[in-house]
Amino acid sequence: MKAYEVALSPLAEGDLNSLYDWIAYSSSPATAKGFILRIRASFESLSLFPERGTRRDHLVPGLRIYGLDRRVTIAFRIDANTVTVLRVLYGGRDLAGLLDDGAP
Repeated sequence: MKAYEVALSPLAEGDLNSLYDWIAYSSSPATAKGFILRIRASFESLSLFPERGTRRDHLVPGLRIYGLDRRVTIAFRIDANTVTVLRVLYGGRDLAGLLDDGAP
């Protein structure tokens, strides 16, 4: 079984930082840290199972998404050897609009 490298786009890193800040403010830093660690752990599963999630080619060619805990949408793309996480979106945010604003 081929293992892919998993990389995060600058937008995805920013999404994680913003999500941490929001959860730390509204709940606690410990809760925020645990939630972000769970999200990051889900990225590692993409290394061995990159074909998971739902294809969304109508938004961005090659785009796939999956949900985590019914609260987070993770948007990613698979290339030859790399899975790139494009965005990490909390709640019911407008995926199409956010991808138009900066997706590669």
